[in-house]
Amino acid sequence: FLKFNLKDSQFEQKCNISQQYADSETQSQQMLSTLLKTFFDKQDQILVQQTKMGGVEAYVGAVTLEWFAKRVNFASTLPLLQKNYNSETENIEIDADSIDEVQQRPLDWSRQAAFVQYLASRKNHKFPPVLVVINQSWVDNAKADEWNSEGRAKKATTDFIPLDENGSFGLLNVAEENVSIYALDGQHRLMGVQGLLELLQTGKLRRYKKDKTYSDSYINLSELIDDSQIDADDLQNLPQEKIGIEFICAVNAGETYTEAKQRVRSIFVHVNLMAAPLTKGQLTQLNEDDGFAIVARKIAVTHPLFAEKEKRKPRINWNSATVAKNSTVLTTLQALQDMSTTYLGQKFPHWKPLEKGLIPQRPDDEELQEGIADFTELFDYLASLPSFKILDHEDTTVLRRFSFEKGGGEGNILFRPVAQVALAEALGILVFKNGLLLENIFKKLRKFDRQGGFSQMEFPSSVWYGVLYDPNKKRVQVSKKDLAVKLLIYLLGEIKDQMEIAQLRKALASARTTEDRTIDFDGNWVTAQEVGLPSILGLGVKS
Repeated sequence: FLKFNLKDSQFEQKCNISQQYADSETQSQQMLSTLLKTFFDKQDQILVQQTKMGGVEAYVGAVTLEWFAKRVNFASTLPLLQKNYNSETENIEIDADSIDEVQQRPLDWSRQAAFVQYLASRKNHKFPPVLVVINQSWVDNAKADEWNSEGRAKKATTDFIPLDENGSFGLLNVAEENVSIYALDGQHRLMGVQGLLELLQTGKLRRYKKDKTYSDSYINLSELIDDSQIDADDLQNLPQEKIGIEFICAVNAGETYTEAKQRVRSIFVHVNLMAAPLTKGQLTQLNEDDGFAIVARKIAVTHPLFAEKEKRKPRINWNSATVAKNSTVLTTLQALQDMSTTYLGQKFPHWKPLEKGLIPQRPDDEELQEGIADFTELFDYLASLPSFKILDHEDTTVLRRFSFEKGGGEGNILFRPVAQVALAEALGILVFKNGLLLENIFKKLRKFDRQGGFSQMEFPSSVWYGVLYDPNKKRVQVSKKDLAVKLLIYLLGEIKDQMEIAQLRKALASARTTEDRTIDFDGNWVTAQEVGLPSILGLGVKS
């Protein structure tokens, strides 16, 4: 009995200790919460964590978008750059005197509208943290008391008050009368947030050209709300959203003015060099908003023409937008996205962003499945072309290579991304705009392929000579992709207008002309007027 009683007593004692510990921890959390609220409510101090990397001290915190827009300036407004500052463009005018002073690339004001619309219309918007520099007025006064007799700073331009014994957590003084702050990395984000506040306050925002000259159009708040189906109340709350911010000092204690300027410039360059942009292929791999990218990824991994198979070399270049001369891949992921865009874009134009620079809205699942089915059907038919059937026992390199290159080849356009995209665009127009059936189209294309219509593009007898093949540089050219699209539509008998046919003939003759000499399909030099169009498929290959 005593034994059990003792055990009960010990258990109860442990429970009491645990409860006391839990109560104490709760009280500590409540006390900390009260203290933090006090600090968070301060406008002239920001709660930050101190970091140090590569000898550079920085302070990481968060501020509201409203604070960011009102307190942070563009780098070009620094006093040391004022002599070359253009107040209209808010950029530095580059000349022999200012080239070593400039710490930022020029602002592109045409981007402001896209940033504003992104913040306003996308529910899941997100800006990465910005990097800013804290400056004080004494920095640009060589006679200020803060500089010693050797021209070195007695203190830093950042005023940090530690709140813990290690000095890693505390308050950063940003009182407006003491410091000025400018964006070292994040100027276009600043531009976007400032534009957002103006739009919310005035109901409209003027669009700018790159150099901040006025455009003829505005972003209208009421129209934006209607077009994007945005909640007006949510919009008014945007200025209080928070963005990450990292502060560094303009001048460190012990630095000269020149050393400080060089350090700041160096940090800017390092930030931009190390933040390498994603390749187009990598963007396609990751993009979950662009319906065309989602469809392209699906086809790349599931369609028999591309899916990985044992003992078969990969047929997709996942990163680069080009195919190397000796590569064994069939295409690139970027080309598949371009094909998806040009083909399915005829059926789903609303999948595209409202304007250049905006992120598109992800299509609903039902439309995505419909797009995947349509794109799969296209590749089922493409796989039926004789050129692609050869892949069962032939390498893509031989089919892609020109006849004059080492090892020889067929010079087949179907193994070049630009031609693949052109074909997809032409087929998209024919199927979704003209109402043709893929089965009927491919009956003609298979015959054209068997007769060598896609091969030997480097010879004058080819329709693609001068169009997709540049006879002067002896390489594929992408500049005349649109002409290739029109030729494909014509070959399939879908250009009826005589004026349009005449313009196409003239464009083809121009593509085959070098220094006032034009080459016909038989390889003879003739006048441009003597070059005709190839015959429509089903009536022969060419005239």
